[in-house]
Amino acid sequence: MEQLSGLDAGFLYLETGNMPMHIGSLAIYDQSTAPGGHVGFKDILSYFEERLHKARAFRQRLARVPLGLDHPYWIEDPDFDLEFHIRHIALPQPGDWRQLCIQTARLHARPLDRNRPLWEAWVIEGLDNVPGVPQGSFALVTKFHHAAVDGVSAAAIAAAFHDLSPDATTSEPENVWQPDRFPTSVELLARGAVNTLRQPLAVAKLTARNLPTLLSLGKGLLTNEFGMKIKVPRTRFNDNVSAHRVFDGRTFSLDEIRTIKESVANATVNDVVVSFCGGALRKYLQSKNELPEESLVAMAPVSARPKSKHAAAGNMISTMSLPVCSNIADPLERLRAVNAESRRAKKLTSTMGAPLAAEAAQFLPSTTTGLFARAYARAGLAKRLPPIYNTIITNVPGVNAPLYSMGSKMVASFGLGPVAHGLGLFQPVVGYNHEISISAISCREMMPDPSFYCDCLEESFEELKASAVKKAMLRGKEKHNGGGGKRSEAPKPEGASESISPN
Repeated sequence: MEQLSGLDAGFLYLETGNMPMHIGSLAIYDQSTAPGGHVGFKDILSYFEERLHKARAFRQRLARVPLGLDHPYWIEDPDFDLEFHIRHIALPQPGDWRQLCIQTARLHARPLDRNRPLWEAWVIEGLDNVPGVPQGSFALVTKFHHAAVDGVSAAAIAAAFHDLSPDATTSEPENVWQPDRFPTSVELLARGAVNTLRQPLAVAKLTARNLPTLLSLGKGLLTNEFGMKIKVPRTRFNDNVSAHRVFDGRTFSLDEIRTIKESVANATVNDVVVSFCGGALRKYLQSKNELPEESLVAMAPVSARPKSKHAAAGNMISTMSLPVCSNIADPLERLRAVNAESRRAKKLTSTMGAPLAAEAAQFLPSTTTGLFARAYARAGLAKRLPPIYNTIITNVPGVNAPLYSMGSKMVASFGLGPVAHGLGLFQPVVGYNHEISISAISCREMMPDPSFYCDCLEESFEELKASAVKKAMLRGKEKHNGGGGKRSEAPKPEGASESISPN
């Protein structure tokens, strides 16, 4: 039995009927690569069952302390039933992309059952008219509660169910899995009482351990060392969310994104992605006559996970505020501005230290956090209080090689994530096999046209690519004519990152 951290438990406390707190993915597989060219539902069940030992989250359920007097515990579920978690459905004809997006959104909108391990997987057949998808392919929509995983640990779970070849085998578990006895209310209350007595000492230790960081952070804010003067505008995404979701997504070439980043000194892949997301938001809100003068601001989750706990369950994240520069029309100027804003945001996050925020969440009050979340919605505070962010842009670590599951080749992968009151647009970025996918998950009332928003993403990307190509041609022409002279931009320093920071 293992207690949830304060950060993990926070996702449980914040969850409401309109605001389920799970993350997940939509993956599409070509079953023609599987042995015999076909995968049956029983084959899928067997495949999952052979790999359950690779991730603790699959068979762990909650044991909640009576009256919510302390954070819950994870126990190995004595009533685990694999067939409850893996479901099988099919799209009606014609089985196109729009139908798949609608079905994915509906599945994603449903909360998970807290009396079971907090995950589901939906096998979807009937993908007969999805462009670029081979006939006979199927999709898999997965859902994991954010209390159990973050982006990095979810990627580790996904890796446990994928191989580099269609005929790979899995290792046997080192130990036979054993379910736990469900703890009694008295046992849970006794543990809660001990934790309550220990909490003042734990707070004192956290403060003492991080005192130099807090002093450095305070000094930097007083002297404006970080240059953070961010005014977050109010948009349609800063309102209460309904219980209904929309989803759509697009894929982009990683090689083209890497080429684009060379047009601005020291730019990263992440800067390029944020830049054309900013352009898409600009186009989308302009079409509604709602574009604010100030730039929209994204919440960018940052991993606080040490390498030693790469595959551990739960959340080890912090966040940073990142303007997407939607107030700038020129694509390259927007990329330069995003690059500058990103450096400032990273400096602040580095000074604060990502683990500090994660550790401080340990002391979230279990009895009042959920009450505050519900009161926030009922009082309409998302409309009354100044917004903190407009959207979430987060990276899900991926693999630049073909992957196989159940013998079937993955042909596409898109991220899924939660939206919240006051923060109604979630944009996960997933890297896979030399492509990057960007999804839009939102409330149906805020974004009734997610396909149009994704069209804006594609248009913004093409404009940025065209500007980068034009700049490269002009630079090459100057060099050919001997007029290159001194370069206006410094070369990229050795070792500069070009990957998207994991969440």
